[in-house]
Amino acid sequence: MLPTTSSFFTGVLAALYAVAGLFFLGFWRRTRDALFVSFSLAFLLLALNQIVLALGGLEREEQSWVYVLRLLAFLLIIGAIVRKNLEGRRR
Repeated sequence: MLPTTSSFFTGVLAALYAVAGLFFLGFWRRTRDALFVSFSLAFLLLALNQIVLALGGLEREEQSWVYVLRLLAFLLIIGAIVRKNLEGRRR
């Protein structure tokens, strides 16, 4: 794939992650549910991950420190789901 095509798709993906993060932030503002703010932060971390990849010119993301951003995002999602399920059992 050409470098410009790759950068274009990385930018599109970053924008879509940011839109998803803002979408969940809107849900959080209406409900004040911690699940939505966790999802929002996770998607914003994924957007940041893509921005760093595009601007940094890193070819192998899995061998760089940037992978930690993606790992944190997924840990946030998993933690939010587990927390929500434990809250449901307590009620």
